[in-house]
Amino acid sequence: MKFEDLNLAEPILKALAEEGYTAPTPIQQQAIQPVLDGYDVLGCAQTGTGKTAAFALPILQRMVSTPRPYNPRGKHRPIRALVLSPTRELAGQIGDSFTRYGRFTKCKHTVIFGGVSQNRQVNALRNGVDVLVATPGRLQDLMDQGLVDISMVELFVLDEADRMLDMGFIGSIRKVIAKLPPQHQTLFFSATMSKEILALADTILNEPVRIETAPVSTPAEKVEQHVFFVDKGDKQALLEHLLLDVTADKVLVFSRTKHGADRIVRMLGKIKIHAEAIHANKSQNARQTALKLFKDGRARVLVATDIASRGIDVDDISHVINFDLPNEPETYVHRIGRTGRAGASGVALSFCAQDERPYLRDIERITRTRLKAQTDHPFSSSGAPSSQEQGQQRQYHGGAPRPQGHQNPNQARRQQKPLQQQQRKAQP
Repeated sequence: MKFEDLNLAEPILKALAEEGYTAPTPIQQQAIQPVLDGYDVLGCAQTGTGKTAAFALPILQRMVSTPRPYNPRGKHRPIRALVLSPTRELAGQIGDSFTRYGRFTKCKHTVIFGGVSQNRQVNALRNGVDVLVATPGRLQDLMDQGLVDISMVELFVLDEADRMLDMGFIGSIRKVIAKLPPQHQTLFFSATMSKEILALADTILNEPVRIETAPVSTPAEKVEQHVFFVDKGDKQALLEHLLLDVTADKVLVFSRTKHGADRIVRMLGKIKIHAEAIHANKSQNARQTALKLFKDGRARVLVATDIASRGIDVDDISHVINFDLPNEPETYVHRIGRTGRAGASGVALSFCAQDERPYLRDIERITRTRLKAQTDHPFSSSGAPSSQEQGQQRQYHGGAPRPQGHQNPNQARRQQKPLQQQQRKAQP
């Protein structure tokens, strides 16, 4: 199938061609036509599947093909489509997609989010927009001030619904939905489909077309997954050990806490590895700068917390490293979906301390995958499962086995620290 087969307007097809896109992804093939036909959609798709275009393209088509309705409340164009996103980074990425795909149309859009002054956002709204991309908190704030009118919205998109619930936005979402006109079309997207998600979808969707491009909570097929059993105090040393492998070109590291992310960045800086952190305590400008440095390859490592990571849209991430295992197995699926995108292969490495073993069991249960245990490394935990428990596994060497006898020039230096640690532990 080609994009030309989806009955999209010529200005949209021209933009897609200039972006180098010729064939839609599975989620786009299945979602675009039902949206154009006016159906509500319940979509389950992992990160990196082209989900944003699956709703952005039909929204643009609606803006191009149907006349703008008369706005009885003023001379400016009314908001016709509303996209709710959980984080400012993801909202910005969605806005960028509307810019790229709609650049040959007359459709106007803007993005609003918290953490910055509202003045510029309010001015854009007063000038009139067709499509509004927003985070729930800032949208509710501006609505309470009487600065946003969504009473003429035709298309409502709830993106990353599972993350919305995790972040506690359900109250804001319901308040926004209450202000929408009775007759509107809803598109609901989530990477996972828990009972809570399905219950929310049931309250806001009307006989939706259900689209599922991958089994729920199943990681990308081309992601090679490994687990390293390591004592908590040795995690930093293990990370440094792995990053000295030159095959790890662009690495996304997940930390459970904001302070932990900053600490990882400082420690990597001491061994001359350029890393940037992205988390909720960072200003919007600092987060955008860190993400740009990572995208451009000037920062080899990006350390993120789960909340901040939702806006990370980078296609060529070679490795995802779970410095801390998440306590929710669905979050693991979100994390490792950042690599192995757009048909490429990727590697996901997870550090598992003794107190994180229950998290690992939950992850393996929900993904129906036994992670490959890598116990043959300098920082292997004394309580790591034996090879009989985990099954014989080859040693991890950056995604490919090295020839027998190969020695990394830094190997001797790296082995000194574990030897010293063992000696210290042996002392009374």
